[in-house]
Amino acid sequence: MKDILEQLETRRAEARAGGGQARVDAQHAKGKLTARERIEVLLDEGSFEEFDMFVTHRATDFGMAENKVAGDGVVTGWGTINGRQVYVFSQDFTVLGGSLSETHANKICKIMDMALQNGAPVIGLNDSGGARIQEGVASLAGYAEVFQRNVLASGVVPQISVIMGPCAGGAVYSPAMTDFIFMVKDSSYMFVTGPDVVKTVTNEVVTAEELGGASTHTRKSSVADGAYENDVETLLEVRRLFDFLPLSNRQKPPVRPFFDAPGRLDDSLDTLIPANPNMPYDMKELILKVADESDFFEIQADFAKNIITGFIRLEGRTVGVVANQPMVLAGCLDIDSSRKAARFVRFCDAFEIPILTLVDVPGFLPGTGQEYGGVIKHGAKLLFAYGEATVPKVTIITRKAYGGAYDVMASKHLRGDFNYAWPTAEIAVMGAKGAVEILYRSELGDADKIAARTADYEKNFANPFKAAERGFIDEVILPHSTRRRVCRAFAALRGKQLKNPWKKHDNIPL
Repeated sequence: MKDILEQLETRRAEARAGGGQARVDAQHAKGKLTARERIEVLLDEGSFEEFDMFVTHRATDFGMAENKVAGDGVVTGWGTINGRQVYVFSQDFTVLGGSLSETHANKICKIMDMALQNGAPVIGLNDSGGARIQEGVASLAGYAEVFQRNVLASGVVPQISVIMGPCAGGAVYSPAMTDFIFMVKDSSYMFVTGPDVVKTVTNEVVTAEELGGASTHTRKSSVADGAYENDVETLLEVRRLFDFLPLSNRQKPPVRPFFDAPGRLDDSLDTLIPANPNMPYDMKELILKVADESDFFEIQADFAKNIITGFIRLEGRTVGVVANQPMVLAGCLDIDSSRKAARFVRFCDAFEIPILTLVDVPGFLPGTGQEYGGVIKHGAKLLFAYGEATVPKVTIITRKAYGGAYDVMASKHLRGDFNYAWPTAEIAVMGAKGAVEILYRSELGDADKIAARTADYEKNFANPFKAAERGFIDEVILPHSTRRRVCRAFAALRGKQLKNPWKKHDNIPL
C-alpha cells in the first residue's frame, strides 16, 4: 500500500511540474505565472479540485508518442471565489506551448459540461500557441467542440476569458463568444492571423503588440473589456468582477454587506450640472456618488468613452449602469457606443441584473462616417436591447434627452419602470437653436426676433415638465436625493415579473 501511495505522489509531482523547471523558469522570466500559480491567485486558498491530472494525448505522428506530459497542457477543475463555486481551465504554456490537442479540448469540454449542469460560471485562463499542428484536424475538431459549448452556455452561466499570453487563429473565437475578456498588458495578444501572415498576404508590417495587444483590443477593436498591468492584478480584478455576478441565470447576484445608508443625501449633486448647457461635466461623479461605498467596476473603460458601462451595488445588490458621458463627444450616441451599451444591457438582462440608466444625450452623432458605417442599424441594437429587457429598469435624465436618443436610452416607452428627471433636464425633439431655425425660418434675418423665439422655446420645452405632464417622466426629483430615490425604486421592483411573447429567439439587428 505504501508503494502505491508513493507512486501516486510521484505521478502527481510529475504532473504538477508541467513542462519542466527550465520552461517554468522561462515563463517566470517573461513576467508570467505558470498555469497552476494563476489558479492559486484566482481561487480561494485550498479550494481547487483538479480533474484529469494524468490525461495525456493520443497522437503518434511526428514522434509525439515519445513526447507525452501528464495533463496535456491544460489544468482543469473547480474551486471557489469568496466561497462561491466556479469552474476553471488554465492553459499551460510550458507543455508544448499550451497547444490545443484533442484530449486538451476534451478536458475543457468536460468542465464546461459540468458548469452547465451544476449552474456555475466558467473562467478560462488562455495562454496557448494555438492548435497542435501534429494532430491536424483532430485539434480543429477540439476547438469546434469548445465553441459549441460556449454557445450553449451563453446566457445560462457567466463565461469569463482571461488572455494571459498568445491567443491566435481559431483559439480567439472561444473567448470572443464569452461574456467578458480581460488581457494582460505587454504579455498577451489576440489575432486571427499573426504578423508574419499579415506581411505575406497584405504587405503590412506590424508587430504582435500593434496587431493584437491589450491596447489595440481595449481601445480600437473593443474585443477586450479591460487590461491590467500583470498576471496578479488581472486575476484579482477578475475575482472582483465575479462578486458582482450570479452563478447562473437561475440565481440572483449575491447580496453583500453594505455600510452606506440607502437614504444618504449628497448636496454636491445639486451643482453638478453647469449653468452653461454646452459645458461638460463628468458623469462618473454621479455614478460614484450613487453607488454603495463609491464602488464601481467599469466595463470597456477605454473604448467608446462617450458611454459608460459597468457594475455598482445598491443596498448590497448588483446593478448594471449605462450612462452617457458628456465629457466625450458631448455624450452623443454613435456606432461604437451603441454596440458597447447594447451588449452590456443584453448581458444584464440575461442574468437578471437590474439596469440603471443615466441620461445626458444630445442625439446621435451626425456625419457621413457614421451613416456609411451603419449607425442606423447599430443604434437599433441599443434600442432593441433596452426594448427586449425585462429586468427592473430605472432611468434618470440629468440634462439633455433629445430626439430619437431620448427614446433609445431606456425611456418610459421601452418599458422603463421608474423614469426620473432632474429639474435641469431638457426633454425635446431637438435643442432650442435648431428647433427655432426650422420653426421660424422666415425670421432668420432678424437676430432679436430669433433670440426671443429661442428664449421662449427654452422656457416652454427645455425642461422636464412637458414630459412629466404626459406621464413619460414619473417624477422630477432633487439631484441630492438621487441615491435615495434610486435605492427605493429598485427595492420596489425586486418582485417584478415580466415576460416577452414566446419565440425561439429574437433577430436583433446585428
